[in-house]
Amino acid sequence: MADDNLTPVFQIQRMYLKDLSLEQPNSPQILLEQSQPAVDIQLGLGAEAIADGVYEVAVTATVTTKVADKVLFLVEAKQAGIFEIRNIPGDQLDQIIGIACPGIVYPYLRAIVSDVCTRAGFPPVLLAEVNFQAMFEAQRAQAAGQNGSGIITSVN
Repeated sequence: MADDNLTPVFQIQRMYLKDLSLEQPNSPQILLEQSQPAVDIQLGLGAEAIADGVYEVAVTATVTTKVADKVLFLVEAKQAGIFEIRNIPGDQLDQIIGIACPGIVYPYLRAIVSDVCTRAGFPPVLLAEVNFQAMFEAQRAQAAGQNGSGIITSVN
């Protein structure tokens, strides 16, 4: 039993939709517009320790769709997961939290954004695949330039 205290642990405790917002501020007039909408997608990552060996990792997508400089619709969704991660060296822990956990959470977020757009009466917005390792490495390089390190707190 003493070996159990040293065994690495990585478990998904829970996946959940933390926040969801849909706005159509210029409806119904803008729905009569026939021009092609412009779509802007912003992603964000967040992670925090919520208990000893337990972390919440959240991925946020903000989708803004405009027609002629007026907002057609705006969707903001934050999907989160709670992960139990124990007995992992610090450098590997940061990688798990910054790469593996968002990779697990993100497909749920993609589905939610697509579904909300469809239910709102628009074609689905399909979020592209994301290379969380590249995002993590860029964030780490930026943090190293600022003499900081640690868990990813936000990425745009």
